[in-house]
Amino acid sequence: MPLHPEFEAMLAQLADAEGPSFSEMSPAEARQVYSAMQSPAEHIAVHKVQNRDIQGPVQAIPIRIYTPGGTGPFPLFMNYHGGGWVIGDLDTADAQCRQVCNLANCIVVSVDYRLAPEHIFPAALDDCYAATCWVVDNAVSINADASRIAVGGDSAGGNLAAAVTIRARDENGPSILFQLLVYPVTDARCDSDSYRENAEGYLLTRETMLWFWQHYAPSKAQRMTHYASPALASDLSNLPPAFVMTAEFDPLRDEGEAYAALLENAGVEVNCKRYPGLIHGFFALSHVLSAGEPGMQDACDALKTAFNQ
Repeated sequence: MPLHPEFEAMLAQLADAEGPSFSEMSPAEARQVYSAMQSPAEHIAVHKVQNRDIQGPVQAIPIRIYTPGGTGPFPLFMNYHGGGWVIGDLDTADAQCRQVCNLANCIVVSVDYRLAPEHIFPAALDDCYAATCWVVDNAVSINADASRIAVGGDSAGGNLAAAVTIRARDENGPSILFQLLVYPVTDARCDSDSYRENAEGYLLTRETMLWFWQHYAPSKAQRMTHYASPALASDLSNLPPAFVMTAEFDPLRDEGEAYAALLENAGVEVNCKRYPGLIHGFFALSHVLSAGEPGMQDACDALKTAFNQ
């Protein structure tokens, strides 16, 4: 399928701007540019939004809690933001968290985990896992149902969600009901057909992904662990059901689909869907580009189904 016209126009605008790529910037510069690229989301009204800090393994972890209207207790979705473990924060994930809260009628807890290269692997995973444990232990205080908790995220956030579910199984940690993996990073080897076919020109480039990996997990030994590259896990059994979403014009397409196949082969219930004509980032842009709306709706429908089983 050809590139969707909305994304074709967006990419043309970015090309006309002729700015440097993230891989040509410092992490601090990339964070500023990425934040400036975001569209305000306050128009997506949510019943209640609260910022707070919780205890982390090293330092306090900022979280943002989105609560729908109603009496509760509500099911809960842990959101780990995208951005290659280097960029992104609570504000860059704000729009999608608001949408998920409303469309899935659940509490969303967004986690502002520590970023690389100041905090390399496994700092981000440690924070996401700690925040998930905190939510389970404190569910009553935020009007959440501890028996109905899902985890997820986009891109690096999908990587962290996959790793959190594996770690929760390995450590007899939180009982996670469902994992939503949106164009997830699953394999640090960066060697697939989609990496070659979509190496540049579709927002996320191969060079940028290599730049992210170099900052997040500087050594090969770190990257080859299953908590950094879930696709390299020797055992993926006894994990929660998953919905894996991929985009046709995305370097990460093949590794997301390969991970879904690995989960299925391990006996995990999996739904994997490729979105034709779309690029990396369509989920996060669904509040401004209509082409991403079906994917957002699919994700929220999957969450509602999981919560209500």
